[in-house]
Amino acid sequence: MANQILKAPEGAPSDVERIKEESDYLRGTLKESMLERLSAGISDDDNRLMKHHGSYLQDDRDLRNERQKQKLEPAYQFMLRVRLPGGVATPDQWLVMDDLANKYGNGTLKLTTRMTFQMHGILKWNMKPTIQGIHASLMDTIAACGDVNRNVMCVANPYQSTVHEEVYQWSKKLSDDLLPRTRAYHEIWLDEERVAGTPDIEEVEPMYGPLYLPRKFKIGIAVPPSNDVDVFSQDLGLIAIVENDKLVGFNVAIGGGMGMSHGDKATYPQLAKVIGFCKPEQIYDVAEKVITIQRDYGNRSSRKNARFKYTVDRLGLENVVEELHNRLGWSLDEAKPFNFDHNGDRYGWVKGVKGKWNFTLFIEGGRVTDYENYKLMTGIREIAKIHKGDFRLTANQNLIIGNVSTQKKKKIDEIIEKYGLTDGKHYSALRRSALACVALPTCGLAMAEAERYLPTLIDKIDEIVDQNGLNDKEITIRMTGCPNGCARHALGEIGFIGKAPGKYNMYLGAAHDGTRLSKMYRENIGEEEILKELGTILPRYAKERKENEHFGDFVIRAGIIKATTDGTNFHD
Repeated sequence: MANQILKAPEGAPSDVERIKEESDYLRGTLKESMLERLSAGISDDDNRLMKHHGSYLQDDRDLRNERQKQKLEPAYQFMLRVRLPGGVATPDQWLVMDDLANKYGNGTLKLTTRMTFQMHGILKWNMKPTIQGIHASLMDTIAACGDVNRNVMCVANPYQSTVHEEVYQWSKKLSDDLLPRTRAYHEIWLDEERVAGTPDIEEVEPMYGPLYLPRKFKIGIAVPPSNDVDVFSQDLGLIAIVENDKLVGFNVAIGGGMGMSHGDKATYPQLAKVIGFCKPEQIYDVAEKVITIQRDYGNRSSRKNARFKYTVDRLGLENVVEELHNRLGWSLDEAKPFNFDHNGDRYGWVKGVKGKWNFTLFIEGGRVTDYENYKLMTGIREIAKIHKGDFRLTANQNLIIGNVSTQKKKKIDEIIEKYGLTDGKHYSALRRSALACVALPTCGLAMAEAERYLPTLIDKIDEIVDQNGLNDKEITIRMTGCPNGCARHALGEIGFIGKAPGKYNMYLGAAHDGTRLSKMYRENIGEEEILKELGTILPRYAKERKENEHFGDFVIRAGIIKATTDGTNFHD
């Protein structure tokens, strides 16, 4: 039996485990801390708990040195992330987020790589009204961060509308069913009175238990041929199987994840492995049992090795699958055939079913704001005021204005024209395929710029692209300010991971469809070296590539980089 050989790593629990254990199911002293007015910050213990409520305490690093000179505390502010299963929001919900961002945030919205809203710059005393405003719009921030299941991703494909709707409903149910059961969120932010008496552990957290998970857990659902959610980067990936235009079930993949640590070869990105097939109604049972395996056997001593990918690799895939079948009381069927051909978005107007239209709007870096000569936020706001369909936030940080009637299409087109909103088709395919995390100035983990710098770097790479006739060639490019992988850097055909200010590790060779990891090509290089390297490689690609050969495949075939066949040899 598998459970006779499976065990968690030995070692003293990390400090975060103590914090969770002492937190009274994620309450801690958060309620008191948020009322305290002497500081704009909160304690480290409470900040660890705050993640489970969808938020991190940050400070503006652009101001850090100057505030230190003035003997002022850091410019503390909170990042707040919404739980938005499948990235689908109503126009009214968009307007609420727009209003809250301008009223309490920094006047911008970030569309994240996990298909949700992120707000920055919220002061401590504005957190409660912000969360209450989100709640009033029938959204929440529960479990958007923390050691629990995060926002469930779901394909944003605009041209398979019937299947998309069905898969989206499954993603929403999955997200709701896997929520923590503690009432801490409702008590702290929504003024719910705590019921007298202390419920026992099973009543409070029947699945997670009092310590929750060793680390975050991520789920994504893809519908072939689109792998826009990078399904193999997920702890649990579900691949929809469609036969005769009907959803018959999902292939199940486990053990993916993008994060690692510089200089630590025991950490690495990994792709999930397909282990079988289940019917749609079985996905909750599968997800719950996979999560409990990670709960019981994940590493609670070293958070660097606490993700489910390390649990799977340490215990062995076959053993984990056997344990899953034991817990389910039934076995997954044999996986069904599928094929991915891209992981990008399809821009502009696309006609779906029932005469409805979908418009994919290109949003560079996922940052929605009004720029000096581009009133992006205002334009989307005006669309939201008349739109009767939905908004879909994509995994590539773009926005789909979905389910538009032919009548409304004309009016929305007028707004698009008025504000110059763009589908990005006049940009190079390289720019349209780019992802960047937030990084500086707000992310405390960032070692280098990402979102603020990548557009400038692409301007210069585009010169090489243009000179070599590659403007229409989609090459996925990903940049993160640190190795944590928020922009899924290891799945970029060209990837950059921040190492120090202005310095990056450069990676090449990931598969265009998200089925192969990249490998480090150059370490700790700056812009000059980056452009020099690409100035050599891209012309070779232009001249030597085979018909329909993607850049990631070319650099391997040409011997420029060795293929990464598994995360365990990512550093080789």
